[in-house]
Amino acid sequence: MDYKLSLFIELVDLFNKHGYQLYLVGGSTRDFLLHIPLNDMDLVTNATPEESKKFLMDADYTFERFGTVKFNYKNVKFDLTTFRKEKGYSDSRHPNEVIFTKNIKEDYSRRDITINALYLDKNLKVIDFVNGLEDLNNHIIRMVGDPYKRIKEDPLRIVRIYRFQFDLGFFIDKDLEKVIEENKVLLLNLRKEKILEEIRKCHHQSELRATLINFGINNL
Repeated sequence: MDYKLSLFIELVDLFNKHGYQLYLVGGSTRDFLLHIPLNDMDLVTNATPEESKKFLMDADYTFERFGTVKFNYKNVKFDLTTFRKEKGYSDSRHPNEVIFTKNIKEDYSRRDITINALYLDKNLKVIDFVNGLEDLNNHIIRMVGDPYKRIKEDPLRIVRIYRFQFDLGFFIDKDLEKVIEENKVLLLNLRKEKILEEIRKCHHQSELRATLINFGINNL
């Protein structure tokens, strides 16, 4: 078994011991299912940061008000987020309100695309509320929920969608492509630094850069 995955299972046991749930989520679950070596280790739990402090003392709680905790476990970096709901995106980037929840089914709806909304439990069983596993098997990139709403909430999702398309070799859902075309002008409102950050994460930077330039985003 992959070393990082074995550490995840150890951490599940730790959280379970204290009465909390813990799952692998997002790109970590996606990459595991695609047999891609695990890089980022993203975890989600029903424990709030305040509750995690009782048994996860040596962690970075700088952004605990957003439900985010960073920690090292046996020399591996983990990002831990509390189940949460998000309300409003008046700045087209960040939620106006973050509400912690104990229900995993309320957590998935804030995630961007279906293949990144898959949860993995300690038995390596997939929990899927959005047919993300089917989209993963069909190599389709599809938005969670209403694509118009999700793009307007955070236009940077357009850049992420194309990053995943190039890196994974997947196809963008036709309806989503139409929404992107109709809303690509929103990219002009983003800070260049955030766009460049996504480009740096991409293994096919020239292709992503060319796509964004075609959308009218210059000086990249």
